[in-house]
Amino acid sequence: MALSDSVTTCLSPPVHYMICKLGFEKKDTYDISNILSENGEVCWQAVTEHVCYLESDQSVDYIKSIRSLGPVCESVNLHFKSLTKEQFVIQYALWFHWTNYTELFLEVFDVLQYTESTEVALGLMKLTSCLERALGDVYLLIGKDCPFLLRDLLASEELAVVFGQAVMNVLRVFIGSPYGLNLRNVLWHGFASPQEIPAKYCAMLLFLTAGLGQLLQTYLQQTKCVLVHRPYVIFVSLEELDVFPGKYSAISKFLLCYLTHETLSIAEELVKLSSFVLKPMLPFWMAALTAFKQSRYADCVILLLPQLEVGLRLLFTTTNKCPSRLLTAEVKFLSKVNYDLMLAKHLDNEEINQLPAVLEEPAMASEFLWDFLNHQEGPRIRDRLSHGEINLEAFPREAANQIVAFAIILLCRFSDENMFAFKEHMVIKPLLNRASCYRSQFHPISRLKKQVLECMQSIHVWPELPTVPEEHIQTIKGLEGNAEASTLNLMITEIISQLQQYVPQNWCSSDDPINSVLTERLLIELCDTPVCTLYSPRPVLETLVVLRKISRQCHQVSEQVIASTELRYKQWMNKTLRSRQRHNYRRMLNSIKFLSPVLRLILVLISLELVNVHLVCKKNPFDYQQYLKFLKSVLQYTENLVTYTSPEKNKWDETMELTNKALIKIRKISDRKLMLMQLAT
Repeated sequence: MALSDSVTTCLSPPVHYMICKLGFEKKDTYDISNILSENGEVCWQAVTEHVCYLESDQSVDYIKSIRSLGPVCESVNLHFKSLTKEQFVIQYALWFHWTNYTELFLEVFDVLQYTESTEVALGLMKLTSCLERALGDVYLLIGKDCPFLLRDLLASEELAVVFGQAVMNVLRVFIGSPYGLNLRNVLWHGFASPQEIPAKYCAMLLFLTAGLGQLLQTYLQQTKCVLVHRPYVIFVSLEELDVFPGKYSAISKFLLCYLTHETLSIAEELVKLSSFVLKPMLPFWMAALTAFKQSRYADCVILLLPQLEVGLRLLFTTTNKCPSRLLTAEVKFLSKVNYDLMLAKHLDNEEINQLPAVLEEPAMASEFLWDFLNHQEGPRIRDRLSHGEINLEAFPREAANQIVAFAIILLCRFSDENMFAFKEHMVIKPLLNRASCYRSQFHPISRLKKQVLECMQSIHVWPELPTVPEEHIQTIKGLEGNAEASTLNLMITEIISQLQQYVPQNWCSSDDPINSVLTERLLIELCDTPVCTLYSPRPVLETLVVLRKISRQCHQVSEQVIASTELRYKQWMNKTLRSRQRHNYRRMLNSIKFLSPVLRLILVLISLELVNVHLVCKKNPFDYQQYLKFLKSVLQYTENLVTYTSPEKNKWDETMELTNKALIKIRKISDRKLMLMQLAT
């Protein structure tokens, strides 16, 4: 029997007792009128009286508080069930406006009428993320930097000022504190199955959110403050999220972006058979696939992400021989046995994490998860969804498509041999093939490659820029020729001759070293060279930070040259340039002749260093610091170039002197063989 078949709960006994039993021990019937006035206001004093405190330090006694609040929650749940939708809207809708998402809370009311466990759990996950976002907006009425963690937000003095400490303690019984019910984290980390979340707790949080709206209105009226809602995060460059194919036509070989209903139907069969799925969690999987079919993409991903986490946790705990951690929804482990730990190279006891090896394609699984969930420049879908940073109604299909496709791959990978037919199916096999060659898109290494190519494309435009004919320029008196530019190009040629041995042989030409080596095609080949992105050590990341800054400055110089060239040409043709501006225009055109090869040289240097970036770990501390010092000097040069080529400065002559010093330094470092590419030989 597979372990996934034998697991009946992922809640440890103490947590299971707290969530599923503790709030049901008191059988008292609680009158709703005790906490709800005739005019529809929440009587907070009556609610807060149910929060108990320890005699030792007056901190919240969560066990007694949950037991005491149990009947209150049941009363609220029955109260909501007694209302029609119209009655609920009239009485409560106004008090949800402060959340900036009233429709969500009305939707949760609808869910509570039918008490379907999966939908209740989904409603609770969405409610808590939206509530956290709204509380963060309230925090910013007083504070400056909103805490990232919900527990820190609820414990903040700022929210206590607005709502009162007693009110915040009520909230902490339900969410935010690892010592309480901790409903948000237990659900978002995939520890609770649908049937383990009592609907009455969802009802109580709905009720409390309305009560918070009433308290906030009073505070705003008294202080004359205005609540400002932070804008939602918007996904840009959605094409970067399109990793896996959805529909593949063998005739046209054309790749469409979306999963088909046929693929989803196969996925539903895989869910029932795959050892990756814990049986108590099966309803979450089926609901996620149904949500995708219904174009409810945010719901689909909200349901699916915790299940990917629990499935990977099952593999993690099995392969690393720590099965008890599958159940660790407890204080000291809940925040640790998550994606960060499962994707780490080492366990917290410094032993090697065995999960990547079990995944068979560690680059695919680990890099995909890092890309979509963890990397700072990636979509960070789980963080942003769980913290309420995304407009759920506008969640992109492209993102949901990738998460579902990745889930299907894991379902296939951890299935029995008799499921071979599924893996060979014409709509599944392209997903598996694409996964086997997946490369990170949002790791700093990948972003640097993208930056280099974008910068080169910008420089590639220069020869096509409109310029005044040379004979017209020669009519300007008092200007030197191209001697300085020629000298600089000679230095560039000398440096290239030193670097040719590190460049692929087919790119070297003794007749024209500058134009044969400093080409876009060479950069494309170098940037296409695989570089390990998993488990990058600190020296690698520090080096990448400087290289990326250099690349950004180069790109800005290029864009400024393009803008200045186009503007000055237009002014020249319209005869609106004064004498001094005409002289400056000539200097700019002269500078472009050496700026193009020097920028291309820097991009080639960046690319060669990038290909060998992991060799930086072989440098001793002194050499490493010397190497960083060199890179920072190149960065300083490019920053100065940005300043001198800006429309405000226009110091084109000064760029020659700057470039001369920078090239001398590059040649000196090359002579000393301190570059990473030179360590590779």
